[in-house]
Amino acid sequence: MQAMFGATALSAFKSTNLLRSLRTSLPSVESLSAQFVHFVDCEADFVAAESSEMISLLEYGPKPSGVSKEKSLGSSIRLVIPRPGTISPWSSKATDILHNCGLTQVCRIERGTLFRINTKNLLDERDMHLLDSFLHDRMTQIVLNDIESAAILFDSADPTPMQSVDILAQGKSALLKANVAMGLALADEEIDYLFDRFGELERNPTDIELMMFAQANSEHCRHKIFNASWNIDGKQQDKSLFAMIRNTHRQSPNGVLSAYTDNAAVINGHYGERFFPAPESKQYTFTPEAIHILMKVETHNHPTAIAPFPGASTGSGGEIRDEGATGLGAKPKAGLTGFSVSNLYLPDLPQPWEEYHGKPGHIASALDIMLEGPVGGAAFNNEYGRPNLCGYFRTFEESVINEAGDPEVRGYHKPIMIAGGIGNIREP
Repeated sequence: MQAMFGATALSAFKSTNLLRSLRTSLPSVESLSAQFVHFVDCEADFVAAESSEMISLLEYGPKPSGVSKEKSLGSSIRLVIPRPGTISPWSSKATDILHNCGLTQVCRIERGTLFRINTKNLLDERDMHLLDSFLHDRMTQIVLNDIESAAILFDSADPTPMQSVDILAQGKSALLKANVAMGLALADEEIDYLFDRFGELERNPTDIELMMFAQANSEHCRHKIFNASWNIDGKQQDKSLFAMIRNTHRQSPNGVLSAYTDNAAVINGHYGERFFPAPESKQYTFTPEAIHILMKVETHNHPTAIAPFPGASTGSGGEIRDEGATGLGAKPKAGLTGFSVSNLYLPDLPQPWEEYHGKPGHIASALDIMLEGPVGGAAFNNEYGRPNLCGYFRTFEESVINEAGDPEVRGYHKPIMIAGGIGNIREP
């Protein structure tokens, strides 16, 4: 592994805000700096020309000036890297760029952030844990004490051999144990279904089959709930939630060319002149043709709750992909993002309707979601050259009395993150 220092990781604005936040809990913090560090795993050492090319590719911002790389009394070095065993979105993109530039001996490149924290006195273990909580996202990152330890990023383990879950001998309890041990999050009805089906097959399920079922059956898009039959006050409803949504199109199909059948919907556009080279003459010319409009909206709620910036970012990225994959190919043009979250609890600006009810420890706060999520969505749009032009933002969190007469809290601790957009598509 090679470590190469890069640009400043935080803007002056973000650095100032982080320092202010740190001082509220750790008054001894005097200053901080943050610098990107690139970790390169390659099959062979670089020759001089390749090393120079690598350095130039990794110079994408100003480097910090006058900062010592050595640890000294009253200062701490904290290195934040992606969780081992994962490949960050930045890594995937950067590795592809290096390969396209001819640096094919690079197996993978990852990026970490090196924080240098100057304090009035040495921090004890408790203070260090508190410091780390400000510097990283514990769901997607870890904190190390030194650069050499980052080699863990490229550790590889031998694949675990396939195993069977012995339901024939141990019964349903074996499935229940596997559900917990493997983190499958299967409901009781789903466990009953699997037990019955494999009982009919007279064989044990493998761990691979159970994991595939859990992923294919997950509620990432709520298809299972929205396609389910349901009743109100004991009366069976004749339409599922999805059928109710689609019913609008059934009642008013005029002007709709495609809905619920492709990656995005398409409506009638207008005729115009497109400027592109004619296939036969290879000369640019104006070509009159229909310019139809496509549109798409989807949600990316759970990922945004866990990691707001990449969650909203990849939500927008998936929507851009779907627009571009509509028909024989379409052109995404403009994006939107929307957020519904619980109360923000702005520091030093409490609101009379806000009553803090707590939140699950594994998700981000509403304030963090709104500080990072919109930027993530806009960033991915910008990287594809698509402006993120509009959206919405709502907060709701309230203590109410439910139908059983018991108090409960309703809100958006798990946020709604909507990614959408519009574009154009040609007729086939």
